[in-house]
Amino acid sequence: MTIIQFLQILHDSEFGTSVRESLYLFPLLEGIHLIGLALSVGLIIATDLRLIGVFLKQVPVNEVLHNFRPYVLVGFLITFVTGIILLWAEGPRIWEIPVFPLKLALIVVAGFNALWFELRFGRTVQVWGQQAQFPAGAKLAGWVSLISWSGVVILGRLIPYLEATQSRF
Repeated sequence: MTIIQFLQILHDSEFGTSVRESLYLFPLLEGIHLIGLALSVGLIIATDLRLIGVFLKQVPVNEVLHNFRPYVLVGFLITFVTGIILLWAEGPRIWEIPVFPLKLALIVVAGFNALWFELRFGRTVQVWGQQAQFPAGAKLAGWVSLISWSGVVILGRLIPYLEATQSRF
C-alpha cells in the first residue's frame, strides 16, 4: 500500500469526510493548529536564539529550557494532533503539493535534532548553561532547529498558495 492509498482510505472514512465537510470543525482545527504552532515554534525559536547567543543573553539557558519546555510540549502536542486530523481529512490532496513531504522531512530533522540535543546537552545544561561560551554542539543544535522549524513554517504557509496554482493548470 502506498502513502497515497493509505491517505485515500483515511480521506474516504466517515471521520475524514465529517471533518472535511464540516462548516465549522475544519476551520476551527486549522486555527487551533496555527495557535499550537505559534506557541511551540515561537518558543522553540526563542530558545534557539538563546542557544546561539542573540536573545535573552542575561537569562541562563537552563532557565529558558526549563521554563519554556512545558509550553513547547503542549503547543507541539496540539499541533501534532490537529495536523494528523487535518491530514486525515485532506491527505491525498495535500500530499500532492510538493512542499508537503519536504515539510514533513524538516519536522523529522527538527525532531532528531531535538532528541540529539536532549541526549547530548540537555541533561548537563546545569553545568554548561552558566558558562560564557556554550558547547559548539549546543549552538549547532540551535542553528539546525532554527533553520528547520523556520522551513517548516514557510513550507506550511506555501501549501495553500501552491495548491491554488496547481488547480489552475
